Amino acid sequence: MIAAPELQTEFHYPQDTDTRFSSDTDFDDPDGRIATQGKGKAKKGKKGPGEKGKGLGVGGNGAPGRINGHHQENGMEQMMLFEVVKLGKSAMQSVVDDWIESYKHDRDIALLDLINFFIQCSGCKGVVSSDMFRHMQNSEIIRKMTEEFDEDSGDYPLTMTGPQWKKFKASFCEFIGVLVRQCQYSIIYDEYMMDTVISLLTGLSDSQVRAFRHTSTLAAMKLMTALVNVALNLSINMDNTQRQYEAERNKMIGKRANERLEMLLQKRKELQENQDEIENMMNAIFKGVFVHRYRDAIAEIRAICIEEIGVWMKMYSDAFLNDSYLKYVGWTLHDKQGEVRLKCLTALQGLYYNRELNSKLELFTSRFKDRIVSMTLDKEYDVAVQAIKLLTLVLHSSDEVLTPEDCESVYHLVYSAHRPVAVAAGEFLYKKLFSHRDAEEDSMPKRRGRQSLNATLLKTTVFFFLESELHEHAAYLVDSMWECAADLLKDWECMISLLLDETLPGEEALTDRQETALIEIMLCTIRQAAECHPPVGRGTGKRVLTAKEKKTQLDDRTRMTELFAVALPPLLAKYSVDAEKVTNLLQLPQFFDLEIYTTGRLEKHLEALLRQIREIVEKHTDTDVLEACSKTYHSLCNEEYTIFNRVDIARSQLLDEQVDKFARLLEDFLQEGEDLDEDDAYQVLSTLKRITAFHNAHDLSKWDLFTSNYKLLKSGIENGDMPEQIVIHALQCTHYVILWHLAKVSDGTSKKEDMVTLRKQMRAFSLMCQRYLTNVNTAVKEQAFTILCDMLMIFSHQIISGGREALEPLIYSPDSSLQSELLSFILDHVFIDQDDDGSTDDEAGKIEALHKRRNLLAAYCKLIIYNVVEMNTGADIFKQYMRYYNDYGDIIKETMSKTRQIDKIQCAKTLILSLQQLFNEMVSELGHNFDRSSSAFCGIKELARRFSLTFGLDQLKTREAIAMLHKDGIEFAFKEPSPQGEGNPPAHLAFLDILSEFSSKLMRQDKRTVHMYLERFMTFQMTLQREDCWLPLISYRNSLQAGGDDDTMSVVSGISSRGSSVRSKKAKPAPGKRKLAEAEESSSSSSDMWLNREQSLQTPVMMPSPHLTSTAIRDPKRMRPEDSYMGVYGMAPDQSQQPPTPQPQPPPQQPPTPQPQPHPHPQTPQPQHHHQPPMDYNTQVSWMLAQRQQEEVRQQQERAMNYAKLRSNLQHAIRRNTGLMEDDEEPIVEDVMMSSEGRIEDLNEGMDFDTMDIDLPPSKNRRERSELKPDFYDPASIMDESVRSTHFLGYDAFQR
Repeated sequence: MIAAPELQTEFHYPQDTDTRFSSDTDFDDPDGRIATQGKGKAKKGKKGPGEKGKGLGVGGNGAPGRINGHHQENGMEQMMLFEVVKLGKSAMQSVVDDWIESYKHDRDIALLDLINFFIQCSGCKGVVSSDMFRHMQNSEIIRKMTEEFDEDSGDYPLTMTGPQWKKFKASFCEFIGVLVRQCQYSIIYDEYMMDTVISLLTGLSDSQVRAFRHTSTLAAMKLMTALVNVALNLSINMDNTQRQYEAERNKMIGKRANERLEMLLQKRKELQENQDEIENMMNAIFKGVFVHRYRDAIAEIRAICIEEIGVWMKMYSDAFLNDSYLKYVGWTLHDKQGEVRLKCLTALQGLYYNRELNSKLELFTSRFKDRIVSMTLDKEYDVAVQAIKLLTLVLHSSDEVLTPEDCESVYHLVYSAHRPVAVAAGEFLYKKLFSHRDAEEDSMPKRRGRQSLNATLLKTTVFFFLESELHEHAAYLVDSMWECAADLLKDWECMISLLLDETLPGEEALTDRQETALIEIMLCTIRQAAECHPPVGRGTGKRVLTAKEKKTQLDDRTRMTELFAVALPPLLAKYSVDAEKVTNLLQLPQFFDLEIYTTGRLEKHLEALLRQIREIVEKHTDTDVLEACSKTYHSLCNEEYTIFNRVDIARSQLLDEQVDKFARLLEDFLQEGEDLDEDDAYQVLSTLKRITAFHNAHDLSKWDLFTSNYKLLKSGIENGDMPEQIVIHALQCTHYVILWHLAKVSDGTSKKEDMVTLRKQMRAFSLMCQRYLTNVNTAVKEQAFTILCDMLMIFSHQIISGGREALEPLIYSPDSSLQSELLSFILDHVFIDQDDDGSTDDEAGKIEALHKRRNLLAAYCKLIIYNVVEMNTGADIFKQYMRYYNDYGDIIKETMSKTRQIDKIQCAKTLILSLQQLFNEMVSELGHNFDRSSSAFCGIKELARRFSLTFGLDQLKTREAIAMLHKDGIEFAFKEPSPQGEGNPPAHLAFLDILSEFSSKLMRQDKRTVHMYLERFMTFQMTLQREDCWLPLISYRNSLQAGGDDDTMSVVSGISSRGSSVRSKKAKPAPGKRKLAEAEESSSSSSDMWLNREQSLQTPVMMPSPHLTSTAIRDPKRMRPEDSYMGVYGMAPDQSQQPPTPQPQPPPQQPPTPQPQPHPHPQTPQPQHHHQPPMDYNTQVSWMLAQRQQEEVRQQQERAMNYAKLRSNLQHAIRRNTGLMEDDEEPIVEDVMMSSEGRIEDLNEGMDFDTMDIDLPPSKNRRERSELKPDFYDPASIMDESVRSTHFLGYDAFQR
């Protein structure tokens, strides 16, 4: 940090009472004449660089009691301007007024305060001293401050978190706005303060330091906004002055005041000069900052620019709302970052909201309308919502802009699963279809029923719902329109009238399909009003209702009950034969306030409803209708209400008749034996359907249904010709019997005999379901499988959890035969190709069949997860992960995750077992001499890689599991001897190639252990083999011996991110370097340990490892001397632990040469028998070990030099390119301009990626301030041809 002892840049903590100067017009000019004096010859010229510091000294021109021009009271602690704004405890106006006061006494000292304020707001600890301010240009000051950035993190005030920084951005922006507002009458026109500030901010905005660029861009944009406000006020004053002048001049000569005319002319001239000055300032900021920063590499900076230009166009539309400025917003609609696209849309919403501005937006709308329409499908939901809202404003301003195709692309979004998108689309739909009412209709008296205005709108809603054939979710449509059309959707009286009343003369009646749709919509509106939460799939769950919402909910329930308690029986009577309509109508009582039946004296309507339900039960056999009737009885049979007895009697009478009828029909049916009558079978099935539907929601234990259903199922097993639907419903009904019996036993009020009976029934029924797994009918087998899985889950060992130890006798665990049958069913009926399932040919049927198979697989996987069946049975499931990834990948992956949580080791053994099974299947199909490049083997390797990824990054947690996996894999590889005899590789040796996919998950010390375990299975001859058939062994051993390199490279990647954020060039050691030294030390010691262990184990020579090469290696001539770390990594091997080698070694202090001579690959020399006698075995082994040790020393030297060169080049690439940075630590020094061709070419040199590739048009080079002219740009200079042709049509029309 640069000290400035000769100048204290402190600013005292202001008090609210210290506001003697409310603006810059107060000091030294009580009459307000400074504006006049500041113009023309009397105005001070801007100081040159050499004159800037004149009169500057300690204390400046301050009066007594001031330090550096700052007011000091009662010895209050002096504080810098940055600290005052950061704390935000003082009124901003008093802070600015104190600064104005200091500017009055010495403007250089005050400006120095302001400059240091912007520097400190950027997070820089450096201070601009008086000498720097006096003698250095802005570019030199900025360069010096860049060197003062010595922070170790990328945070700066605008990005910091925490309570003290939470409001800093708002305070910072407020300070700039108040500063301009308080200085707008004179100081900003002195050609000194604003020029200095604008010049500084323009220079900072072009810095490669992100903190400087971000902070200065925000300051410049807020400064521009404040200047726009000043320009607007000047324009208004000029208009007023012009009107006053015209009025005075039009007076008669005798009444005309010449002095007033001269005063108005002078005032107009002053205002014009001020306006010209403000325009020059705005031009400088716009051309010097905005034009370059709206394409910045950082999305936050681009968003700031777009947000502020929207404010300018809205605030001062006469000057800014034209195509010259709109084009920037239009181009940025294609930004890659959703944050920037969002700012574009919100900026445009502020413009389209004002209808008076529509004429100025016509050309922009025609050019960019298609882009806005496409953004309704944006991947960022927030952007899509704002795009729909913008189109709603466009629609509100003009009906002719959007074509029917544009509207249809928004209509279907009412069915979106994302509620904000759907609600926005619902508002668009309502504006388009329902908001066009004639003035005559509004003036007509309100009518009710089908004659009301809502009747037509409801019909339109029905028509829209039916036309959107791809969607059949009325609940989603209702929820989308609920906020904007609640009054229409809750007009239930009109809906009832449309369904029951006769049509009027000349009115077209609703068709049957339209009536069905209206009933479905009516049910959805009632559910929405009663439950007050979105349908399933929208929202995160039920939210807490406010008092107002609760009152509205109660009122709606009361009104709907009063209406439909009367109207529901006639509706049921009218549509009693239509299953779909009846099913929807029967759900209405679930949302009633049943107390109203009593308080409103509506008992006769309740009796009518019960009669209609009874008739519907007797008339229908459709499962949906019967379940709806069952749920309606369940809703009405509430003991809290007085109507319970009446409904309970009706329900009991109905069930008595159905059970008696079933018993009578079943007895006759079973006596028929093989001669089954179709009519009798239909009667049994229809009655059984009714009983099953009611047993789902009602306890029918007092009727002994288990015995009759068990007889029916037993007969089906014995005879084999039972109709499948009868068996399916009998299984389901028996299942309900056992569940109700379990519920009664679980409450603790039952007798011991009841538990014994339940245990017998449960086991007998389980055996029955197991027998039905071999049925010839697929639907029966699926039903038996599903029920059996549910039974095993319910009666598993977990039934006693939660203090229910009394239920321990009911625990039922499947034996091995049952587990085998369940697994066989899954393999035969779930893991089949879609084409093999010939049950249906249509697409909807295939989707339904897939959904059914997914349910079957999920039912079995639950048994694995909860330890009901053995975990190793999951191997047959896991091995299908790749082949059926699209259909069941999510289920299998979740099963693997859950099993790993239960038992990591057993899960790992199951995974390796699944790979072994696939390997055996491949060998049995292709033989032992299969090609390791075949698709089958590569598929198994890919599956192993996927399995490896599921273990995550925390090696410590999965350490034992991975080690056990390798142990089982090694044993499997060496288990079977070679079928070709001794000397050939084991039959399953190729499995080691698959096993090597898991080597990266081993810790370094575990790799050594696994390697030692591997060597137990190897013979000495195996170590000498180099044929292709032994490559799996060689590659697996290499994967186990590469631990040191892997760990070292992990250090490299870590240092590459940490070292990049160090901005200081001082000599203090960076944390990353210390860690690097430690890593090198451990790596070196690790290498020695490996060497010693290998010497003791006498393992043969390894295949040479491939050299590591970096994709970021630069030309050596471009490397700076201080960037080279070659000396740090000169890891010479320890002489004491290595045998002498023929090759000379560099001393430890000397860095290895940058380009070492490559060593030739080792070749074992063959002994020449005609020159030497044969060596004995011990001599041969000693000779081989010596050769191996020499080669290892040679490889170690080569690895050390390659590693050092790699580290040096990586470090150099990191300094030159931020693309190697990790996402979690953003660099502070970045390339700024995406249009900087020289920088981009330099950045791309040797790199395969560009981190700042933003989908935005590049701009032309920055212009000098002398070239700043009216703000109309040639779009060809800003857009390159690829962007113009690919992303949008350009803006050429704006030229015309």
